[in-house]
Amino acid sequence: MFTGIVEELGEVTAVEPLADASRFRLRGPVVTDGAKHGDSIAVNGVCLTVVETGEGEFTADVMAETLKRSSLGALTTGSCVNLERPMALGGRLGGHIVQGHVDGTGTIVERTPSEHWEIVKVSLPPELTRYVVEKGSITVDGVSLTVVEAAADFFTISLIPTTLALTTLGHKQPGDPVNLEVDVIAKYVERLLGDRSGAAQDPLSDLAAGQDPLPGSDRAAGQDPR
Repeated sequence: MFTGIVEELGEVTAVEPLADASRFRLRGPVVTDGAKHGDSIAVNGVCLTVVETGEGEFTADVMAETLKRSSLGALTTGSCVNLERPMALGGRLGGHIVQGHVDGTGTIVERTPSEHWEIVKVSLPPELTRYVVEKGSITVDGVSLTVVEAAADFFTISLIPTTLALTTLGHKQPGDPVNLEVDVIAKYVERLLGDRSGAAQDPLSDLAAGQDPLPGSDRAAGQDPR
């Protein structure tokens, strides 16, 4: 699990096309410190498995499906990337829960600079609209951010100078693709509510019919809930 707090702005040093994948070599002295084969590192928000490490670099294989569903397929030698190691158990959750499983890609629509920050407008795939809410969390290229405005086909984010200087979002221009991961809690809630709607939609109607609205509770088992 990641938190969306980028540790390092890395660089793609080589891209090797394979039969049904690509092997990336990336420079990242911070994230490779102590890293070994099989470890996970998030690259622009995509969780990748380390194959080899050495001299501040690591390699990772990216399958065709990931290349197609994320913006990693657009990376070339010299591209900058956001890098983050998984959060250690007991560590601080500085951003929000990030899985490293990209839900889709958006496109930078426009940038509006201000004196101390910058508002960035990002296009939003229609299938992700219901998961994005004002003041909610979203991951953009691996960066945990707060949604300023949420519309049907776009959202906006406000970037502080630190984010602009230390992540790829400071360099992205209108038309550039970005990886998007919505808050996984929203997806779990949707699934749970969907399962419940298939049974009883109104807890009050269950009570009126003499049924317990919460199956598996003490009352349903004939026990006194007190």
